[in-house]
Amino acid sequence: MAAPGRCDPDQVADGLLDFINASVTEFHAVDTARKLLGDGWTRLDERQSWEGLLKPGGRYYFTRNDSTLVAFAVGSQYRPGNGFYIVGAHTDSPCFKLKPVSKEVKSGYAMVNVEPYGGLLQHTWFDRDLSVAGRVLVRQADGHVRATLVKVPDPILRIPMLAIHLQRDINDTGFRPNKQTHCVPLLAIDVDDEAIASAAAGRHHSLLLKLLAKHVPCAPEDIVDFDLNVVDTQPGVRSGAAREFVSVGRLDNLCSSYLATRALRDSVAGGGLEAETAVRVAVLFDNEEVGSATAQGAAGPVLDDALARVAAALGAGEEGAATRALQASFLVSADMAHALHPNYPDRHDACHAPRLGAGFVLKHNANQRYATTAASATLFRAVAEAAGAPTAEFAVRSDMGCGSTIGPILASGLGLRTVDVGLPQLAMHSIREMCAVADVAAGYDVLLAFFCRASAMDRPAEIDQA
Repeated sequence: MAAPGRCDPDQVADGLLDFINASVTEFHAVDTARKLLGDGWTRLDERQSWEGLLKPGGRYYFTRNDSTLVAFAVGSQYRPGNGFYIVGAHTDSPCFKLKPVSKEVKSGYAMVNVEPYGGLLQHTWFDRDLSVAGRVLVRQADGHVRATLVKVPDPILRIPMLAIHLQRDINDTGFRPNKQTHCVPLLAIDVDDEAIASAAAGRHHSLLLKLLAKHVPCAPEDIVDFDLNVVDTQPGVRSGAAREFVSVGRLDNLCSSYLATRALRDSVAGGGLEAETAVRVAVLFDNEEVGSATAQGAAGPVLDDALARVAAALGAGEEGAATRALQASFLVSADMAHALHPNYPDRHDACHAPRLGAGFVLKHNANQRYATTAASATLFRAVAEAAGAPTAEFAVRSDMGCGSTIGPILASGLGLRTVDVGLPQLAMHSIREMCAVADVAAGYDVLLAFFCRASAMDRPAEIDQA
């Protein structure tokens, strides 16, 4: 395609809302991203040989656990040992997940036993219209088990607050709900004890199984098991006096997932691979919010496996092609960033306090909680400048702990040059987060420019040894 220019902010922001509203769980996010790629992408099977399948100019993807997606496009001018230019994000977000035995009865009410996933702001989940969504395993007529996505659209769950009359000191002492006893959603007044002859019966309310079966659809007795999240039923919207905000849950990190997938797709349109010498990659991992140490997480082997297999398949047997490719590669670890909160300005270092509208934030940490270096930051800033987009800098206050993301994990595991960046947002890990439309547009422009231009602009900075 031609050199990228400035996008239509409204169109990109509305596309983001469509993506997130459809991506109610990590499983739905991968399915929605796969559909966003569109036609012309070949699905690969990790259990099969890729020998002879991968060719310069080709576009490919595969999934792992239905919750991680790796998509890549090979430049038409690719040669063995050339690098990968990667944008990494994650599909999971903090939420409540149903326990293996979700059936619970408290004071005669039908309740759903859940546990918190990741560092959610749990108080924001109270008094919301909630439901369930995720992956259901269904036994077929031939005895085989098939996984299918499900979302119950109706508000079937609620975690009600205790009235202030029964906790009059709450505004002074704070709200500190117990995760085991106070965060259990209410499903129904009466317990439905109708017997269902299925592997899941006894562990889950029959009423819940029947609701799931209705939306799969299948017979309740054919449900074998499931991976379900508690989800908010309220869709995301544009907000603010000038509609300049995006208000929705799961911005962290479906915003980056959307932008990475869309930018990769658009970068290959209209002959966009004809002059490319590298491989362009978008990888959306699961389980970042709980440390990434899973088979489908960034600390697992999924990206290492993918890069090694692609380099080998395209390497024509050349010695060291895979290792040389890694050393020529560059990773943008894209996760959301903390914007300066106007009511809590003291929580930021005054020199590193990005506002909404600041564009991509480069994340720095001397203790390597982020993988950004001066060299990797320089290339990213140059790409952003070429896209006509702003950037800002972030470092945590020296007297506060610093979070982390997939950047250091992948940089240390694969030896990749890495920059950690993110778009600024407020209310991170709330059930309802917010960011600026202008930042979504700028983020798309930069990632599109990265895929289209980074390999040509990349001149690794090295100390002169002469």
